[in-house]
Amino acid sequence: MTAIPRHLGAVVAGALLAFTPAVGTLAPTQSLAQETGPRSVADLAEGLLGSVVNISTSQRVEADRPAVPTPPEGGTPEGDTPFQEFFDDFFERDEGAPDPRRVQSLGSGFVISADGVVITNNHVIKDADEVTVNFADGRQYPAEIVGHDPKTDLAVLKITPDEPLEPLKFAPSARLRVGDWVMAIGNPFGLGGTVTVGIISARNRNLQSGPYDDFIQTDAAINRGNSGGPLFDMEGNVIGINTAIISPSGGSIGIGFAIPSEIATSVIGQLMEYGETRRGWLGVRIQQVTEDVAESLGMDSAHGAMIAGVTEDGPAAKGGIKAGDVVVRFDGREVPSMRELPRIVAETPIGKHVDVVVVREGSEVTVAVDLGQLEEVEARAAAAPIEVPVEGEGETATASVPTKTVFGMELAMLDDARREAFDIGADVNGVIVVTVEDDSIAAEKRVTAGDVILEVGQRVVTTPQEVLDQIEVLRSESRKTALLTLSNKDGELRFTALRIED
Repeated sequence: MTAIPRHLGAVVAGALLAFTPAVGTLAPTQSLAQETGPRSVADLAEGLLGSVVNISTSQRVEADRPAVPTPPEGGTPEGDTPFQEFFDDFFERDEGAPDPRRVQSLGSGFVISADGVVITNNHVIKDADEVTVNFADGRQYPAEIVGHDPKTDLAVLKITPDEPLEPLKFAPSARLRVGDWVMAIGNPFGLGGTVTVGIISARNRNLQSGPYDDFIQTDAAINRGNSGGPLFDMEGNVIGINTAIISPSGGSIGIGFAIPSEIATSVIGQLMEYGETRRGWLGVRIQQVTEDVAESLGMDSAHGAMIAGVTEDGPAAKGGIKAGDVVVRFDGREVPSMRELPRIVAETPIGKHVDVVVVREGSEVTVAVDLGQLEEVEARAAAAPIEVPVEGEGETATASVPTKTVFGMELAMLDDARREAFDIGADVNGVIVVTVEDDSIAAEKRVTAGDVILEVGQRVVTTPQEVLDQIEVLRSESRKTALLTLSNKDGELRFTALRIED
């Protein structure tokens, strides 16, 4: 008797209710497969195995030669040793040239067109000199790398088959729910085509591996070598591309991740057409909207993406988006949190005229933006680290200037002496944080010496007293938090909400 796996949702009770004891059959409202999963995936797998391939790669790397033993003093006179021929050959080599060696790796992939387009992961073919596509029936074809995208870990290959191939089809993954059955086929540990079955364990997983993370999590067994293989629904459609596992041992522990088909098809289409990705570019730096920040801005809940900086002459700047705005809708799509905005922008066609809804000073404002093309230099840009002067540096030059203390921060005027001591750019103006007390409210929010306060409650401040006065205004308005606009020495902004104590 074939064992039937139980559905992990509340389906067992439903199956029992649907059963009619008098006749011993299931009620026609639901099938057994819908309630408990498929009895067998043999027929489904048989029709798909031929389109799932193994990807083998090789890379030529230079390796340092081991130390060469020194010959005996005076050489090795011919006939003195039976190993004379070995020494002659060894010492005739160029000792300065390292011996190259080849490194090989294995992964998975699958066919998406009859003329030989194959999909896999970028990390499977990364730095490879040769890529070979191996079919289950023994056919092998050299592959050309059409394009690859490290940010989504996808790559497109092209082979020239002897006869038309049987392509797999993509289907939207968004229609599937947590608990739905899925099947993976791949090349774990180089063993060849292997079929595993499981369910979707979670959606929208962020592994912090790239700016567009939105993985499907599955408990279908995925191991080393499964990378680049397809994740199927129970109709044989590709709904994801297996790409990562979490495992202390390197083997499956039931936590695998796949790139959703919606993200994959968009990237694959661009790689096939251009050989590279062409993503939309807004020209902003963003940060998370916390509960404290949302409260300080008068928002009902913490959602959206806060603009921490705007690139000069970028699309956002030209459209009127400002630092401190919170983007809540982009081109008609809701922005639930910070991490969704980069993906939404990247998926929007370059040059499109879009409406962006932002929260500004407690009200929603709509601005129009003509989207640009993402520049790699912008994508790689990161906030410069804050350089804090060594203890005591600059104290004598600024000791005569009055300071104020609030939230554990010692505040002072940003005069020439302090600007020089903290290496602050000439275009940064505000109130400088000279010191921060340990275990203070400011320290908990990672405010550090050398930060410059530009605004309090979205009002510009230029003196320590203005900082205190604005906090009192917020307290009188029954605000529970004060939103600080901070700048580092290079003028890069961030926003921090500090709770106002009674």
